[in-house]
Amino acid sequence: MPVLIFIDQSEGQVKKASIEAICYGVAVAEQTGDTAEGVILGKVTDDIAALGKYGLQKIHHVDNEALNHFDAQVFTGAIAQVIDAIKSKVIIFSNNADGKHIAPRLSVKLKAGLVTGAVALPDTTNGFVVKKTVFSGKAFANIAINTDIKIIALNPNSYEITARGDAKAEILSFSAQVGATKVRVTGVNKVKGEVPLSEADIVVSGGRGLRGPENWGMIEELAKLLGAATACSRPVADAHWRPHHEHVGQTGLAIAPNLYIAIGISGAIQHLAGVNRSKTIVVINKDPEAPFFKAADYGIVGDAFEIVPKIIEEVKKLKGVA
Repeated sequence: MPVLIFIDQSEGQVKKASIEAICYGVAVAEQTGDTAEGVILGKVTDDIAALGKYGLQKIHHVDNEALNHFDAQVFTGAIAQVIDAIKSKVIIFSNNADGKHIAPRLSVKLKAGLVTGAVALPDTTNGFVVKKTVFSGKAFANIAINTDIKIIALNPNSYEITARGDAKAEILSFSAQVGATKVRVTGVNKVKGEVPLSEADIVVSGGRGLRGPENWGMIEELAKLLGAATACSRPVADAHWRPHHEHVGQTGLAIAPNLYIAIGISGAIQHLAGVNRSKTIVVINKDPEAPFFKAADYGIVGDAFEIVPKIIEEVKKLKGVA
């Protein structure tokens, strides 16, 4: 009975979080002595057979026009049919936006135990126990799943992507009974920028310490040099200095980049809740008592308008940029 991994894609391209989920699912399959298979929905432009290099043996492709736009209810029904056909007992999602919509619905539909926010491989020495984050990432809990079918949603950027060779996955066309979608797309507004915030390894973020939107040029310049995405605190978005899709925090987007650089952000608990899963946090603030310094791996006390230009200058030297 294979471990089944949901492969999330957007406009035909597989998301980075799904590759992490694949690597995680393959490792789970090794623990349970099973094979690892994937399921992908809708029209795909990527060479999904190449995902075999991460250990996937088969990918079930459900290509139906109704699946080209996200509808959690329709997606859940299609995935459930694949699970029933291959008799999978362990299903892996990324705990991203799509996974958060589908996994709970699938859990109810299949009467399956669900753990969201997983950060480590399950402990199978005595049952099936999954470690996850709780209290907005401030603590961990070990949850035992005792149901026949088990669903895990892996936190993005919590499992290493590792290629296992150059094998190709077998692509199997799957014909699912897909009901009419209740979602009608009337238009698409694409977020402009080189690096999507949810997929970024590096994020440069600014707060009210930047004094106004006219000073955001140095944030954007540093981000471009580092190949990073830009973000902001809630007060900045509320003041319309930056668009709301850049707002990170408890009431905005929760992210987990390898490097998060906070410039002029005090570090209120609501902001920390959305970024505390970052691997490394660098804080630049002129207030030495700013709460963010307690959560930072590295802190610089000083005026951002003096420090950031110097960092930009040094990065340019390292990269050989004039």
